[in-house]
Amino acid sequence: MSYTTFKQGVKDCIPTLLGYAGVGFSFGIVGVASGFGVLEIALLSILVYAGAAQFIIIALMAVHTPIWIIVLTALIVNSRMFLLSMTLAPSFKNESLLQRIGIGALLTDETFGIAISPHSKGQFIGSRWMHGINLTAYLFWILICVFGALLGDILKHPEALGLDYAIVAMFIFLMVTQFEGIPKTKLHIYLYLVCIVTIMMCVLSIVMPSYIAILISSMVTAWIGVMMER
Repeated sequence: MSYTTFKQGVKDCIPTLLGYAGVGFSFGIVGVASGFGVLEIALLSILVYAGAAQFIIIALMAVHTPIWIIVLTALIVNSRMFLLSMTLAPSFKNESLLQRIGIGALLTDETFGIAISPHSKGQFIGSRWMHGINLTAYLFWILICVFGALLGDILKHPEALGLDYAIVAMFIFLMVTQFEGIPKTKLHIYLYLVCIVTIMMCVLSIVMPSYIAILISSMVTAWIGVMMER
């Protein structure tokens, strides 16, 4: 399979859009319920482009939190994006600085989940393919957040349609796809790592914020994985 064209990137992104739909609808509805206008929700989606951070920003702004605290909180919550970008960076080392900034700026958990599969198998990933994924997800996110805001007064209970589970289902799908093409001799290593990161994250979440637990669990498990493969 080729990972070089913009069109192919758009196609590969489509299966993940259901997850965006669930979270984006919910954000639009919550934003309207919190007193934000459609334009404000659209600007948050365009400029911040981070589901968890957008929910946090709305919650903090609703209680008149100082701007510097809101910015710092959003930065900490999304600090994992540095790790995701560094993981994919070797695939784009020959691209221009502007191209790499464009790819990193629009990278999300979902688009990373799509790209990491061919990357981990050593397959070539083109910048056009990555732009196709990122731009499709970005534009759809903006549209779905605005759409949720417009329907905020009508669709007050998105969980009734199962939209609250859509993001979970999408990540389960992305995780399962990571096992495609893995040699059976190494499959047990990946299963061990899944168990390790899950247990570690659950334990650490008891004593620290979940976003910090995710960062620590991811880095420690990645190190363990490298040691086990060697």
